[in-house]
Amino acid sequence: MPHPVRRAALALVLALAVTGCGARVPPEGKGDGERASGGHYPVTVENCGEKRTFERAPRRVVTNDVGITEIMFALGLEDHMAGYVMPDDKGDLTAVPWKDGYRKTAWLSKQRITRELVLDARADLVFAGWNYGFDEGEGFTPAALRRLGVDSYVLSESCRNGRGKARGVMAPLDALYTDLRNLGKVFDVEERAETLVASFRARVAAAQAKAPKGADRPRVFLYDSGEDKPFTAGAFAGPHDIITRAGGDHIMKDLRDSWTAVGWETVVARDPEVIVINDYGDVSAEQKRAFLMSYEPLANVSAVREDRIVVLDYVDLVESPRNPAAVDSLAARLRAFGS
Repeated sequence: MPHPVRRAALALVLALAVTGCGARVPPEGKGDGERASGGHYPVTVENCGEKRTFERAPRRVVTNDVGITEIMFALGLEDHMAGYVMPDDKGDLTAVPWKDGYRKTAWLSKQRITRELVLDARADLVFAGWNYGFDEGEGFTPAALRRLGVDSYVLSESCRNGRGKARGVMAPLDALYTDLRNLGKVFDVEERAETLVASFRARVAAAQAKAPKGADRPRVFLYDSGEDKPFTAGAFAGPHDIITRAGGDHIMKDLRDSWTAVGWETVVARDPEVIVINDYGDVSAEQKRAFLMSYEPLANVSAVREDRIVVLDYVDLVESPRNPAAVDSLAARLRAFGS
């Protein structure tokens, strides 16, 4: 996250950034979208309950984290990006359909996104989310960026919902489709966005049609991390829709939050029949699995007793264009467990 910089250096970079900021500045010349649409701009979208108006398509976007970055790539917007920020623990980036986006776009940092990085990149928009880069404790927020002359777009999965810092205002897949459509409008690629949404909906529907139903739906728990308390997914995080559409009964569906911690006693009481591990970070999926299988309070939990544990990658589970494929993959595993 951002660290203080010397005032003089920041003021100099800020002056350059403000003159280069494009999301709300009248265009000097028409971009690709403006030439094609003949009057597409200005456009207004609603993002986390706030109306946002863009006078032109942003030209130097900085994204934070893998799912957010791949939303831009899936829309074919590499040419509108100054670069992306993400750790190098996000799995294989060479096998995804939009792998060329990684080849064409600058990897600006493997550390946290900061104001200094954004200004150095001459960004006109930051696409991030609450707990996906935006953090009041670090002073890196949409409001702070606005004071620097840089616009922002907040990942819809991470929208605050008015209950403290709880996140989530819509179903997780709806959040993905909302962001694709909003960004399609902002960047004048609406047809491309609608094509993606239609293809994703079709893939999810096809997986759902073959998924376990009724009494055959296994109880499923998402394990992200943590030993004293498990970090997991509530109703507004990607795993909820992935588990539900794949034919599982998400045992934390009553949590009106996205990613949050619970007590092990709650997990034990709800007795999941399948556990999905979120694979990322310094603790490997195998280490997480070993912990779950050896943790005494879980010894009589059905998923542990029957060794029904599934591993999915981080980017499958956070909001990203990989979510529909994750529904398909998990549905196949749940069918296999039930056979």
